[in-house]
Parts: sequence; structure tokens; C-alpha cells
Amino acid sequence: SDPNLQNIPIRTAEGRRVRQAFVASAGYKLLAADYSQVELRIMAHLSRDPGLLTAFTSDQDVHRATAADVFNVSLEDVSADQRRSAKAINFGLIYGMSAFGLGKALGIPRNMAQEYIDSYFAKYPGVKLYMEQTKEIAREKGFVETLFGRRLYLPGIHSGRTRQAAERAAINAPMQGTAADIMKIAMINIQDWLEKENIKAKMILQVHDEVILEVATKEADSVATKISEIMSKAAKLSVPLEVESGIADNWGEAH
Repeated sequence: SDPNLQNIPIRTAEGRRVRQAFVASAGYKLLAADYSQVELRIMAHLSRDPGLLTAFTSDQDVHRATAADVFNVSLEDVSADQRRSAKAINFGLIYGMSAFGLGKALGIPRNMAQEYIDSYFAKYPGVKLYMEQTKEIAREKGFVETLFGRRLYLPGIHSGRTRQAAERAAINAPMQGTAADIMKIAMINIQDWLEKENIKAKMILQVHDEVILEVATKEADSVATKISEIMSKAAKLSVPLEVESGIADNWGEAH
């Protein structure tokens, strides 16, 4: 905090410049390792939707695959704009985004955004079913759980004024919460390995789906390989957990 490092943007030139101010000590490198699309992978696992499972198990670009399904084109014919729209749909629905919200995000009319959402659910019915079942569980129990049993209580689920927000939280919490659980497990396993092997490295920061370590330059490559392995094995899902890593002198270049 002061500054809150989770809030330093990465998509803007200014944010990337700020990240470049975080530098490794002499003789060390920064290693950034982050989970690739972890919440979508958790959605595939929880919903058991055949289309999503196939996209991840066959190592497809899931946003391109979604675009091909939603816009009814071949994978090869998916345009950059179609992939961008599919990415907004994939992540937006995880957070309970409405047609209005999706339309605003993509700069398109609400009715067109609703058509995108309807087409998405037609192609991925397992996702729709999972969302409806999750809301029903939240109404019955008053809480939802992560894959590891951690609960989020939703007292607003029965109130007309707060019900929609509580339903969005009910859909999102099992995915976002499970992603946080997986990261915590991975960090514990990383620390155990660093201590056991007496590695010249230490974890210095965790932001969302990313963990940053300071690693002795000579060991950086081998440590990166092992960290990726540890993180990918932190949980067993129906689809692979994939990890991307980068090594550099500063945080901006390592990500």
C-alpha cells in the first residue's frame, strides 16, 4: 500500500513506466510468473461445458475459439475485432456483466450486445446452466463456496434492492475465490521449495494472478522453470493450469 501495487496499470504507457521503476538488486533479476486465463479455466472446470473444456484441453486460443462460435466463422477467419469482442464476453460474463455493460465496453448498441450474449450461451450452454444453478444455491444456502470450500456469505441475495449485485457476486466468487486459493497454495509450495533447496531467491510481491520473485541471475532460468511447474500443479482441474513467466532487470520488462 501507499502506493497500492495492485492498482498500477499495465495497459498504459504510464503504468508500464511506473513498473520499470521497480528494479532488482545487483546480481539479481526479477522473475514474474502468472497464471494464464486462470478464472476462465476455473469456469470450464466448474461448468463442465464441453466447448470450453475442448478449447482449453486442445490448447486453443480460447478467445479466438469463442469468437468463431459466437460469430459463426472459422478459427482462421476470426478478425482482431471479433477476438476483442469475444474476450470482453468471456471475462464480462464471469463478472455478471449485463447487455448494457457489454455494449458500453464494446461501444455497440445494447440489443447487439444482447445478441452476442445469447449466441454465447447457445454455444456454451453449460456456462448458462452453471450460472443459474449457482444463483439458486446462493438463494437456498445464503452463501457460495470456492473449489476448496471457502465461503462467501451473501446476505443481500433475498433483498430486491441488492439481489442483482448479490447474484453477480455469487457467480464470480467461486471463480475469483478459487483463483486466489490456488495462488495461495502455489506460494506456500514455492516457499517450501526455496527453503528446502536453499535457492537464492525470495518472493517479493503477489498481484492478482502473478507472483514476483527476486532471483540470483545465475539461477534465474532454472528457477523460472521450476516455479512454473510448481504453480501449474497447485490444483488439479479438468483443464491444464498454464503459467507464463518473464525474467528482466525490472518489473515492467519482466511481465
